[in-house]
Amino acid sequence: MGNVSPSACMEIKDGTHVAKTVLMPGDPLRAKFVAETYLENPVLFNDVRGMLGYTGTYEGKEVSVMGSGMGVPSMVLYAHELYTFFGVETIIRIGSAGGIGDDVRVRDVLIAMTASTNSGHVNAYDFIGTLAPTANWPMLRKAVEIADEMGVRTSVGSVYTSDFFYHPDRTLNEKLKNLGIMAVEMETAGLYLEAMNSHKKALSILSVSDHIFTGDHLGPEEIKTSFHEMMEIALKTAAAFS
Repeated sequence: MGNVSPSACMEIKDGTHVAKTVLMPGDPLRAKFVAETYLENPVLFNDVRGMLGYTGTYEGKEVSVMGSGMGVPSMVLYAHELYTFFGVETIIRIGSAGGIGDDVRVRDVLIAMTASTNSGHVNAYDFIGTLAPTANWPMLRKAVEIADEMGVRTSVGSVYTSDFFYHPDRTLNEKLKNLGIMAVEMETAGLYLEAMNSHKKALSILSVSDHIFTGDHLGPEEIKTSFHEMMEIALKTAAAFS
């Protein structure tokens, strides 16, 4: 039978389940692509609200992949339910980011050690001071080792998770660049906060599809190649923690 849980947005299909480790792109159709391209024998476990989730195997290890939606609220909703209701221990965000730093190039793979944010979600924890959403260190270290073995150009550092795709402050990107932020995206801080609060593991691995200051951007075929490198790093990391 399917899982019975207080979930508001997921209903696990009969005869299916969620793996302990889940990869989460923002786009549910990207989750479908990942499952069909990289996993062996993928099985659909959720399609409520069109947020597709699949479980299969990679190098003999069970892995799930599911969309998170766009932005911190959607990411936190699904991460919380996966961690709390479905026994997930590890979530790896996989997605694209806009490069900001001078040392960041398109096609680079970024591994987020921490994520600054303008999201009001961070205020919910009633923390005295400024809470720093942070990755799981063993996972981060393993991902870097895998990237080095693959010969993929990788940067490790801080990203900026924004609630705005189009921010009204035209000076924001300059401020982020001045502070050494590698790139901007929309989900990592939410995932890290939820993992910290749930005492679970999380990591964000991102592919730089464009650079905000240089104007460089990848074409469709280049995006596919870059995405493959990011996915292989993420999948090998996931398998190591499954």
